[in-house]
Amino acid sequence: MDTIKINKKNTLMVAHRGVSGLEKENSMPAFIAAGNRSHYGVETDVHRTADGKFIILHDSDTKRVAGVACNVERTAYDVVRNIKLLDIDGTPGRCDLGIPSLEEYVRICKKYGKICVLEIKTDLTEEETASMIDVFKANDYLDGVIFISFGFQNLLWVKKIDPSLPAQYLFGEYDEDLWDKLVENNIDIDVHHSQVTKEFMEKAHSLGLKVNCWTVDNPDRAHQLVDLGVDYITSNILE
Repeated sequence: MDTIKINKKNTLMVAHRGVSGLEKENSMPAFIAAGNRSHYGVETDVHRTADGKFIILHDSDTKRVAGVACNVERTAYDVVRNIKLLDIDGTPGRCDLGIPSLEEYVRICKKYGKICVLEIKTDLTEEETASMIDVFKANDYLDGVIFISFGFQNLLWVKKIDPSLPAQYLFGEYDEDLWDKLVENNIDIDVHHSQVTKEFMEKAHSLGLKVNCWTVDNPDRAHQLVDLGVDYITSNILE
């Protein structure tokens, strides 16, 4: 029950959904596991409930992780909070495996001095984005977050509200038009590691863009990426 250590050099390691190779993804135990290790950041996923609150969960439905079907964006916050997650082996019964709130995630990252790497899972309005950012302000941790999303508009809302906030655009494949779009909006890269080559890294860094790559669990591949100069590696198990 431990992470796999790599020679990360100057690359910053991000725990994917917490240390999800050891504890249930996106749970408080997974976040604490990262807190007690050398990770720079703790990645997680946020959804908005039907009554406008924010909950930590990867899928839009709880079935895969809890064994109970519940669409969180159509359900009230208090109902979602009463659902318990299954353990990493699929068994129920751990009282500490609730579905965290955004506030709980922020507080645990702040306690352990870890950067929040927050993936916005669904399309938010500008008002909803501001409400999400207010959670960080209320916990005095706005300087401890990087926003990431597959939805480019989500990141544009973040930048409109506060241009100084760091953001990374998630994608699996890209075309050449993307470079100008990222530079214009001061948005960095969060890309599937299969896309990362020497040429890719040279182009990104020449444009002043940082590169995060997901999800890297193979130590040999991680060492290749470190040698290529990636800025961050997001992993379930590597440290």
